Amino acid sequence: MSNKPNILWICTDQQRFDTLGCYGNPYVHTPNLDRLAEQSVLFETAFSQSPVCTPSRSSFLTGRYPRTTRCRQNGQSIPGDEIPVTKLLHDAGYVCGLSGKLHISVCNPSACHGTERRIDDGYDQFFWSHDPAPRWPTNDYHQWLHDKGLKRDVQSFPDSRYVQTLPSEEHSQTTYCIQRAITFIRRCAEEGMPWTFSLNPFDPHHAFDPPREDLERYRDIIDDIPLPNYTEGELHDKPIWQRIDHGGSYGGKGMYAYDQMTDTDHRWVTAAYWAMVDVIDRQIGHLLDCLEETGQRNNTYIIFTSDHGEMLGDHGIYLKGPFFYEPAVRVPLLISGPGLRNDGSRSSALVELVDLAPTILEWVGLDRHPAMQGRTLQPLLKGDAPLDQHRDDIYCEYYNAMPGHKNPPAHATMVRTDRYKLVAAHGTGGGELYDLETDPTETHNQWNNPDYTTVRLDLMTRLADRMAWTVDPLPPREAGF
Repeated sequence: MSNKPNILWICTDQQRFDTLGCYGNPYVHTPNLDRLAEQSVLFETAFSQSPVCTPSRSSFLTGRYPRTTRCRQNGQSIPGDEIPVTKLLHDAGYVCGLSGKLHISVCNPSACHGTERRIDDGYDQFFWSHDPAPRWPTNDYHQWLHDKGLKRDVQSFPDSRYVQTLPSEEHSQTTYCIQRAITFIRRCAEEGMPWTFSLNPFDPHHAFDPPREDLERYRDIIDDIPLPNYTEGELHDKPIWQRIDHGGSYGGKGMYAYDQMTDTDHRWVTAAYWAMVDVIDRQIGHLLDCLEETGQRNNTYIIFTSDHGEMLGDHGIYLKGPFFYEPAVRVPLLISGPGLRNDGSRSSALVELVDLAPTILEWVGLDRHPAMQGRTLQPLLKGDAPLDQHRDDIYCEYYNAMPGHKNPPAHATMVRTDRYKLVAAHGTGGGELYDLETDPTETHNQWNNPDYTTVRLDLMTRLADRMAWTVDPLPPREAGF
């Protein structure tokens, strides 16, 4: 067996932070991730750098901010000169694998007729399945189903037209992702090769379609499931894109139009979302068992996180878009591995997903790449820095990242401190300002409140500073002039 540590990077899709038992959710069934949290450092305030897929994934894989990667929108392809951390690991002797979603290039079937275009990403084995839909002949998940004699037979759900179900967990794309990962990990163990694996299931991303059995577990408590955090009229002084998506996600296209949904619909959608998380947890349990059985658990760094969150009806909006509410950009983050705290410590430090790539390089003894902009978490993870100190603020970006908002185009940036959050809605003359101490649900916009003028000016300065400080560090300076 190799002396080099292995790296297991689990990134779910569109999973908000408050969906695990270890994050205080009393309804979900997540014993395996809760157990992992007890052996990890749990980050209570970790944030993605974009509330949508491609900019976020391009960012955390390279350790660079979305606009710096030049991959600012869904439907864009990451430039070929960007260097994912997996490429650096591959060049250092790691066998690198992936199952599930990558999405750092265009994936729409209108432009992607097979597997998404890849740059030199370092992956030696690439089990690609952008999502569970049978729209690509190279979707490995559907090839896996075919080999098992199965079909993805999604059924309508009688209690809500906004929910669908799978026949069983055996049909789940998450199950597929885990099984591919287990096979890869076992083979690397047999050959004594150090490995890195990106485990990227599509769950719990909509269309809210868990296995029927998992969804039915919530039937007895369905009336106890909280309704979305939404106050009638709260969007009147917020950016126009929120009012548009209140009438239907992704630019008012009619999907999940909040006012057309009943309380029963809202509760069943939430139950379906949680049921998908339950499947993730159960399957990750099998993966953790594999690490134990192969004697690799103590020599493997494990990251569990998500690319961004899900509004889930909060503030009258479903899915994602130009929004920086906590449910949209705050994600779970668990980290464990050799030489780290691994004691269930909970960190209240402000952390960005852009910090993961430089941290990984430090784990394997590689120098920080000069293109990276993140800040290593290693001192905090090892116990050499306080658990509540890492960053002074969080910075997130949205540059017309999805095509549904055209009048006006949605360009917005966010800065968040421990107490305050400011969102600049560029080109509209407006924005958002929340006092998270007095208004943790982000209901009351203080942007135009004169009592918050000083706070707003301070945060606008912070935002300008973050935009300046995150300019591309490349090309490197070679001399004084």
